[in-house]
Amino acid sequence: MMKKQLLVLPGRVSLINSFFFQLRFISYKTSLPKLDGSLASMHTISSNHVFSLLGLCRNVGSLMRTHALLVVQGLGGDLFCDTKLVSLYGSFGHLEYARLLFDKMPELAFYSWKVMLRGYFLHDLHVEIIWFYNRMRMCVRDCDNVVFSIVLKACSQLGEIKEGRKVHCHMVKAGKPDSFLQAVLVDMYAKCGKIDSSHDAFTEILEKDVVSWTSLIAGYVQNDCAEEGLNLFNRMREAKVKSNEFTLGSLVTACAKLRACHQGKWVHGYLIKIGIGFNSYLVTALLDMYVKCGAITDARSIFDELSSIDLVSWTAMIVGYTQSTCPEKALKLFIDKKWIGILPNAVTLTGVLSACARLGNLDFGTLVHGLMVKLGLEEPMMINALVDMYCKCRNIEDALNLFVTVSDKDVVAWNSMISGYSQNGYVYEALELFRQMRLESFSPDAVTLASILSSCASLSALQVGSSVHAFSLKEGLMSSNVYVGTALLNFYAKCGDAQSARIIFDSMEEKTSVTWGAMIGGYGMQGDGFGSLELFHNMLKENLEPTEVIFTSVLSACSHTGMVGEGWRYFNSMCQDFGLVPTMKHYACMVDLLARAGRLEEALNFMDNMPIEPDVSSYGAFLHGCGLYSRFDLGGLTIRRMLELHPDEACYYVLISNLYASDGRWSQVNQVRELMNQRQLNKFPACSIVKMDIHNDLSSTTVECLA
Repeated sequence: MMKKQLLVLPGRVSLINSFFFQLRFISYKTSLPKLDGSLASMHTISSNHVFSLLGLCRNVGSLMRTHALLVVQGLGGDLFCDTKLVSLYGSFGHLEYARLLFDKMPELAFYSWKVMLRGYFLHDLHVEIIWFYNRMRMCVRDCDNVVFSIVLKACSQLGEIKEGRKVHCHMVKAGKPDSFLQAVLVDMYAKCGKIDSSHDAFTEILEKDVVSWTSLIAGYVQNDCAEEGLNLFNRMREAKVKSNEFTLGSLVTACAKLRACHQGKWVHGYLIKIGIGFNSYLVTALLDMYVKCGAITDARSIFDELSSIDLVSWTAMIVGYTQSTCPEKALKLFIDKKWIGILPNAVTLTGVLSACARLGNLDFGTLVHGLMVKLGLEEPMMINALVDMYCKCRNIEDALNLFVTVSDKDVVAWNSMISGYSQNGYVYEALELFRQMRLESFSPDAVTLASILSSCASLSALQVGSSVHAFSLKEGLMSSNVYVGTALLNFYAKCGDAQSARIIFDSMEEKTSVTWGAMIGGYGMQGDGFGSLELFHNMLKENLEPTEVIFTSVLSACSHTGMVGEGWRYFNSMCQDFGLVPTMKHYACMVDLLARAGRLEEALNFMDNMPIEPDVSSYGAFLHGCGLYSRFDLGGLTIRRMLELHPDEACYYVLISNLYASDGRWSQVNQVRELMNQRQLNKFPACSIVKMDIHNDLSSTTVECLA
């Protein structure tokens, strides 16, 4: 069957084919010394002109034609000839032909096995390498360092620690591994997550070269032991071993993980000092390090100093801008005509879509979607990024249409759509999609649960959220993920169960500023201002920097408890001690604080001196105070100012109507509503959630009504 397939030649014979057929008729004699049979056979075959043409084959077509000629010459079935053919078929990527020929060989030598193994290695067929090696061990006893290194690399890629340990035993039994093979062993253990075994293998290397040191340094960094990696580099320098680009690239990555900008700059300077050229690998590592350390200006300086920009560095800078909350600069870099010759890939467009999502720039995102289709980059990563972009741009319909088209959905796709529903207020749809996800046997992760808990918090759905809490405990996600814990305590706080929220808070091993903020805000929502302030002081004792959101919760707590002096102190501390710029929410809290305390003139003066124009929340807080203390004179001044500044916004007319209603001025309330009708101003109706237990003779159900 093999011969028939190989002997089929094209109808039109090329010039080189004519040359092949001419060689068939050349008689050629060579006297051989008295050697053993295999060496004599090898010499006879290598002397054949047709066999020598194998070295001229540049594609599988010419190889198959030469193979056919070798069969015609009677050289088929020879060990040396077949091994050479297996090697060439493997090199050209036709491993099925190589394997077919290998399996038909009447006798096999160690070199034949090695050639077949090399073919699998060249094409990253790691599973086949391990299987083939195990079969080889049953047939031949010979093995060398090259074979061991190939199999160890396959184990590294697959994370096959069991197979890797077996190969290690075979190495010990064979004896005398060279330093390169020992470095490969160090790398295998590190990539399988066994960093202690990797260190043990490293200590057994007698003559440690740069490859050995770099393998362990990279292993430490990959296994989240960045500090140990940096310490090992110091030992490497003491041993007078020179670094290479891969050593220093791993060090830059270690600095990025530690957010150690000072050490990262030292490595950058050391790179320049020893004269290692900047390639795309090092540039990308440096850009990533500066971005993660918050030094986006330094990252851009490196980018601008490059003599030539390639796709990798261009993409790294775009992604860096997006991650550093500079989405405008990411889009500007993407459309800069200077880089018009570079064609974006999926990673580039994912970064651009993330920038569009942050800005809510639907038009630009739609253009990127069109470019993605044009370039044929409709892969799962891109679809997920598009769904996220459309959701964050409040275009749920297009997001859902894309989500439905994904045939092989992964957990990221489900998360994108569920979080999109939750963020846009479609909480029932989010819960229904979560139910569908579970029915299709997908396991939710931390991101899924955080989104679902957010939806439960919006609905105050205590029973559903408690079920999600139980699920997170069962799957071990709460104890291992700070985001799930934070979402859970926020859920209990919004459901009015501050006690359960505090139990969750105290049980969390890791707490971020968001976690502290959620608990402080939870106390504030329950009117426990003193609990909020006490927790805020505990946070400061932990040397955590408060955020703008936390100060909003603190000021709100002061407002609801009437602590005017403390409110002023925290407001000034936010500006002076922590360097935060007050937002409209902070100003509105201060207006509310003063208005609730009856200090309306001070509140009005505060509004007049605000660096930004007061919005509806500030005016609403002030007018609420005017109603509480019957200061309709000050309320009238504010009304006139609002109508001058915002004559076409319905929400301000509602505030005026509410002020008149609080004083029983119903005729003026009707005038305001008539004025709204004349100007065709409409306010969207508010929603309330009512949970009712309906009992009758026929059924007992719980109805969720959205009224």
